[in-house]
Amino acid sequence: MTSRRNFLTKGAISAALGLSTLQSFGQGLETAIERTPLSSAPSDLKITDIKCGFIRGGHSLFVKIYTNQGIYGCGEGVDATPGTYHLVKMMGDRIKGKSPLNVHRLFEDIRRSGYFEGSQAGMYIAVLSAVETALWDLTGKALGLPVYQLLGGKFRDKIRVYCDTGAYRTSGPTPDDFAKAAKNAAKMGFTAVKFDIDERNDPNKFDSYNWTASNGELERMYNQIAAVREAVGPKVDICVDMHGRYDTTTGKRVAKMMEPLKLLFLEEPFPADNPEAYKIVRDSTQTPICAGENHYLAHGFRKLLELGAVDIVMPDLQKAGGLGEGQRIANLSNLYYVPFAPHMVASYLGAMAASHVCATVPNFLILEWQIYFHEDPMFKEIVTFDGPMVKDGYIPLSEKPGIGVDINEEGMRKYAPKGVPFFE
Repeated sequence: MTSRRNFLTKGAISAALGLSTLQSFGQGLETAIERTPLSSAPSDLKITDIKCGFIRGGHSLFVKIYTNQGIYGCGEGVDATPGTYHLVKMMGDRIKGKSPLNVHRLFEDIRRSGYFEGSQAGMYIAVLSAVETALWDLTGKALGLPVYQLLGGKFRDKIRVYCDTGAYRTSGPTPDDFAKAAKNAAKMGFTAVKFDIDERNDPNKFDSYNWTASNGELERMYNQIAAVREAVGPKVDICVDMHGRYDTTTGKRVAKMMEPLKLLFLEEPFPADNPEAYKIVRDSTQTPICAGENHYLAHGFRKLLELGAVDIVMPDLQKAGGLGEGQRIANLSNLYYVPFAPHMVASYLGAMAASHVCATVPNFLILEWQIYFHEDPMFKEIVTFDGPMVKDGYIPLSEKPGIGVDINEEGMRKYAPKGVPFFE
């Protein structure tokens, strides 16, 4: 009887344990299924379509790449994009039916196939930048990883930015206007600011076509930036942009004149398509010289670096070739111990995409940030994202799969130029 009772007791306990284990197993399986992404078979992922939309009169291009698994990727191109709707469609036709996970291969396929269509620079590369970025976003979403992880991992969790204050929008801004804008940016938490000192309508200009600045222009430039330095003190970094509107003579004079103000950099005092001229200016001053926003692909930066023509490179990742190419440019400049400080005039999608690259390279210095993110509601309407855009002068790096910022088509629609197809 005792043996029989023990047997029955043990059997009941075993059955209970078995039921408990079965229930736990079922719950674990359900949890695993819930956690498995739709793209659990990435080898079956194929590109089915590519669509695009424009804002800012066509100077901002947004691309979406669609797949057979319902996953899509978003990318952005800037500046060299007006009138490129059909170029987007042509590139899309060249990658339809292919796996989006081979980002470098697809980039090279599109670039090589356009060798006689302008794939060395300009509009072709600006559009390709948007397409390539969308491929990274799509791949990250498919594999459940943020883009920085796909690019090899991160050196930093947040990306320092300088605030382009937009003081140039004031007609004939005074030194006091510059000082006020600088103080406002510092109160917002930024530790670096940027000002433009090229003024097309400066009354001190003798000739609208001659690029040599007059003494009156030089005095105005110095007074504006001196007011900024006085307003923010010695620890806030100051960047100065001249938009390539002058010549080497003016470049040398401005760089030398600004030395006491200890700029973070002087950006493109004259067009950067002559590296030898940049070498002359760089050798003449202690003010760091920065260039590269209108250079394309890593090829475009090779001679600047080989000659030692710049102290800092500033590719625009929304037109220089995209995220993979941006990392190649950074790695190339790192071989010369040159800092990497990307130009950025895109939306928050472009800013976060650039941030993923900035996180992955050791020689990152600083990224551009625009005051319009705080003043123009459009830039919050056209994208969706989590958390603050910027905090204490840094972009918090997204940990979401892909870029971490999405396109809001409905928010963008009212800003789209008329007569141009919108995500069709």
